[in-house]
Amino acid sequence: MSYQQTKMWIVDKGVEKETKRGHLREAGLCISEGQVIAFPTETVYGLGANAWDNQALARIFAAKGRPDDNPLILHIDEVEKLTSITSNIPLLAEKLISAYWPGPLTLVLPKAKEVSERVTGGLHTVAVRLPDHPVAREIIRQADVPVAAPSANRSGKPSPTTARHVYEDLNGRIDGIVDGGPTGYGLESTVVDATGEIPVILRPGGITAYDIEAVCGSVAIDPALSQQKESDQPKSPGLKYRHYAPEAPVYIIEGTLPFIQEQINKQQYEGKKVALLTVNEHLNEVEASIPLSLGSIVNAVELGASLYAALRTADEKGADIIFAESFSREGVGEALMNRLEKAASGRYIRK
Repeated sequence: MSYQQTKMWIVDKGVEKETKRGHLREAGLCISEGQVIAFPTETVYGLGANAWDNQALARIFAAKGRPDDNPLILHIDEVEKLTSITSNIPLLAEKLISAYWPGPLTLVLPKAKEVSERVTGGLHTVAVRLPDHPVAREIIRQADVPVAAPSANRSGKPSPTTARHVYEDLNGRIDGIVDGGPTGYGLESTVVDATGEIPVILRPGGITAYDIEAVCGSVAIDPALSQQKESDQPKSPGLKYRHYAPEAPVYIIEGTLPFIQEQINKQQYEGKKVALLTVNEHLNEVEASIPLSLGSIVNAVELGASLYAALRTADEKGADIIFAESFSREGVGEALMNRLEKAASGRYIRK
């Protein structure tokens, strides 16, 4: 595949001003005409294409090096657009939409017959969300089509939380990048299967199991989340086991700070450059070649927002191996640990 030089638009969240400048209008028009454009959302940067254009969808898979059986998430700018995407909106989906849209929540719904198998990976369901980012919604509004938008990175690599990350991965492989600054949550959306009697979490994210239970009365967790293998036919993006991974191998360490230091020392004694993903409170308690704090131990949202950038920084600084502390799974911590386990391919070092 080949593209001309990837175009860049630098924008801010003042969408009225940006629309007058024409940047968001131009980006949306490019998507509607079959081009592939990266843009910011409140979770990570997405790689957008016209959901009704199979050639444009094929460009997403080619640019990312993404398996064809991995479903895509469709993005809309208003709830009313759901009628063209799904054949039915279950009552529990209506409750979740009312509570958490716009926001980092993707719903798996029965698909309308018009939705391409390129989007669904051959399934009879479709994943859709309404992002809570003014730039994203305005681009989708200007495109005037549902926009398929997986994370804007090479498949398997850490998801991008800045336009620079997108540029590093996809420059020359896509048509354009809308630089709207760093994203907010920094972790992909929660994905919930809303086709059954109770909601089932397929991928944890910023909307937690507690949040969903508060609205629907009950919630289930997909068993695939605890399996250390790839799903044969994933119902959601992110269920392929090796995912979100940097070049250097990642290991999650469970144990005391002296135990973590001992593991680092072993690797450094062998001449390896060790990156450590830790928290502010431990930064001066453990020595490593590349110490990287994700934030405060009491702020899981901050830790999650910093994860992907830290994994990329470890590679940029030449880490031979990456150790990551294990974090609490409470609340958003479940999503953080899910992404860490994917990056580490399930590898743990335990005392």
